[in-house]
Amino acid sequence: MKYIPILLILCTSTLLGQNRFQNSYDSLRLEGSTTLYDYKNKQWIFTDAQDAEIPTLPASTFKIPNSLMLLEQKAVKDENEIYQWDGEPKSHFGFPFKVWEQDTDLKTAYKNSTIWFYVKASQKIKRSTYKNLLNNINYGNNKLSEAGDDFWNYGNFAISPKNQVEFLIDLYENKLPFSQENMEKVKELMISEHKENYTFRDKTGWTRTNGKDIGWWVGYLTTKDNVYFFATRLTKAIDEENPNFFSGRKQVTQQILKELNAY
Repeated sequence: MKYIPILLILCTSTLLGQNRFQNSYDSLRLEGSTTLYDYKNKQWIFTDAQDAEIPTLPASTFKIPNSLMLLEQKAVKDENEIYQWDGEPKSHFGFPFKVWEQDTDLKTAYKNSTIWFYVKASQKIKRSTYKNLLNNINYGNNKLSEAGDDFWNYGNFAISPKNQVEFLIDLYENKLPFSQENMEKVKELMISEHKENYTFRDKTGWTRTNGKDIGWWVGYLTTKDNVYFFATRLTKAIDEENPNFFSGRKQVTQQILKELNAY
């Protein structure tokens, strides 16, 4: 009987999230979900509890655990080791990315989501090692059958929004099987906005599969008295025009966080 109130609280927070925040999605004509965890109050909030459990390719959000693995496995000496650009034009799904066309270190590659840098570094880690590491951190479905090196953008590798948040909580609490030094380095890489009263640590991601665009924004917001973990995943048909799709990943999440008075 003592567990019933907890279950009622979880169900209530789920229903409130699904109803309360739908306007944030509708106003931007977005489809997807936002999964949040209020660390201080130990409360999950879902805009779509079912979608929160559905795994898809992580795209560049995988750069968070991958950066940890590259450092831990010494595929890069440190966050400042420079890999040489091969001089070839760089693109992603046919869209040019001029910012990738430069010599790059891990810090810059994380900030710019430079795929070629992570592919080149990841080639130094055996696929079997990746599978063991992913199993140890309970990240994703561990299906690494994709023949290409970029298995986080293609193939059957997948993670749910809820699992993304669970991983981020473990990172925040330093409970991952990596050195303290490397976890702190990655937390530093993740900072996208730092103000007096709050800090965002996060990563966006975008890939295409089965005729759909998948867009992510995952991370956590630290304030003076709380931490809010989040994973927003948007989807749309590839041929659907929506100028809000890419900016909406952050915009819808920030709207929800502000409605929660998070910052």
